[in-house]
Parts: sequence; structure tokens; C-alpha cells
Amino acid sequence: MPTIRPSADLRNNYNEISGFCNEHNEPVFITRNGKGDLVVLSVESYEKLCGKFELHRLLNEGMEAEKAGQVRPFSDAMADIRKELN
Repeated sequence: MPTIRPSADLRNNYNEISGFCNEHNEPVFITRNGKGDLVVLSVESYEKLCGKFELHRLLNEGMEAEKAGQVRPFSDAMADIRKELN
């Protein structure tokens, strides 16, 4: 169940909200006038989320390249990498 707090709590109880986000690695949803306004995350959770988005972007890029026929055997790619390392 999501944690939902009014915007006044962000101002008045910052340390409590920060502690919750860091301890539980869960977001806190902040409302303004009863409507959703912000989502607060720990830096760790934010970086993890960004990493997932980047992984999905790269996977989609690879799938599009495969559909376009822009692929080559893994062994060829590894041979090129080994040449550059030597």
C-alpha cells in the first residue's frame, strides 16, 4: 500500500519522510490540496529506477537492431573487442 502524505508533512516532518524512504526503499507520495503532486524517493531508489530505464532502453535498441538486420555473430564481436584490448 503506498505511503501518502500531505505537502505540509514534507515541510514539517522532513526527517521522518527521509528516514522512511531510506529505510524501506519505497516512495512517499506527496499531495497538495488532496491531489497527487510529488513522489519522494531515496537517492538509492532513484538510481536503481534510472538503471532499469537505461537497461530497457538498451534492450529495445538491441531488439530494433535485430529487426533491422544490424546484427553479427557474438564471436565476431568478441574477437574485435579482444583485438582492441591487445
